[in-house]
Amino acid sequence: MLILGTGSRNLWHFKLGVGECNNKAEAIDDRGVSRVSAAFLFHVVGEKFRIGNTMEQEDDEQQQVWSWGAGTDGQLATGRLQDEHSPQLIRSLSAYGPIVSLSCGGAHVIALTSGGRVVTWGRGISGQLGHGEMVNNLQPKLVKELEGLVITHVSAGWNHSGFVSETGAIFTCGDGSFGQLGHGDFNSHCYPREVSYFASKPVEQVACGMRHSLMLLRGNVENPVYGFGSGKRGQLGISRDSVKSSSLPQITMGLENLKIISIYANGDHSAALSGDGSLYTWGRGFSGAPDAYIPCHFDAAAFPISDVALGWNHALLLTGEGEVFMLGGDRHGVLGDPQKTPSTADVRGKSEETMMQIIPGLVNLKVVQVATGAEHSAFITDNGSVMTSGWGEHGQLGLGNTNNQTEPRVVTLGRKFTLSHATPRVYCGSGFSFILERHDVSS
Repeated sequence: MLILGTGSRNLWHFKLGVGECNNKAEAIDDRGVSRVSAAFLFHVVGEKFRIGNTMEQEDDEQQQVWSWGAGTDGQLATGRLQDEHSPQLIRSLSAYGPIVSLSCGGAHVIALTSGGRVVTWGRGISGQLGHGEMVNNLQPKLVKELEGLVITHVSAGWNHSGFVSETGAIFTCGDGSFGQLGHGDFNSHCYPREVSYFASKPVEQVACGMRHSLMLLRGNVENPVYGFGSGKRGQLGISRDSVKSSSLPQITMGLENLKIISIYANGDHSAALSGDGSLYTWGRGFSGAPDAYIPCHFDAAAFPISDVALGWNHALLLTGEGEVFMLGGDRHGVLGDPQKTPSTADVRGKSEETMMQIIPGLVNLKVVQVATGAEHSAFITDNGSVMTSGWGEHGQLGLGNTNNQTEPRVVTLGRKFTLSHATPRVYCGSGFSFILERHDVSS
């Protein structure tokens, strides 16, 4: 059972925010103002309003954003502290220009703009929004501490966040009680703070899980992946024995000299994908399998993996042919009879049987993207359809109800207009979902 806040404190903060204003004003001579005609003032204000509306309309024509699901911490950016069972069109992001990607965490969201700026909203009680305060935000807000930097990759964990700059610097903020910020202590931070360990090791990607973080270094290096934070389920991959936690980055074992192209973290699970489509997983076992303290190679020779999505109890594997397989998923949204496949072996060569399932409702469809929340799944097909399945208690499936679904169902977005050359991308938080649909201006 996912526990979400009541939102009463958040509502108070929202009302306070509406009442606040910037008291700084440009000094204008009273006599000068008196010479300006009222008609001129109305003309200037009117032009500013018209230009602002035109720019917002142009941004809306380039992208559309929808959200639904759990919303009592403001994570849906609707301005309301309530769950939404159907997709809601979000306009509050248009002021920040084109959004290129989102990352959804426990109850907060990070948006990355085309210019490398960062916008966050939702639950902020641990400082994970990076605004210098530990309060929630119902509306998207620019992370000013990162202004002047070009951010290229972001990740939202349960209550912490990570940001990678174009120079390879990594910044973290939020809950640090398990060492998941990587600063050598167990303190929380409400501003993004650079992880000094990587000052001479440029970072390419960050992946934030429940209470742990992974880093993927740039280039061809001997040890491409590092982990820090909670490690009791083996999710750091730093020892063959259980490690309670590490507040400083440690080398993830078993991936030496591999060309890793992507890393993933959610719940107590971790994964890495290599350039040849090989998958490595470690951390909490799926479907009752033993925890893996070091990366296990998932034998996918027959169907190389192109993308991965990790939930709390399941994982989705997308092949280059558009097929989707699921590991685990024995709680909400069980899909038919799982096939037991001896598909993983750790670096010592010990094989374990893994519960792998083919998702029936997708057999005749080509899937181009997958995403997972805590216990729900989302899929984008090659014709642009959005489909969801799994846990639905908070409306996170976007189907207009709170039912669980054992097979994927199509989500109706209610598009006001169709974007040419646009393919939607789906992003899932623990109990909520977002769709970002961008127009390809180069097409």
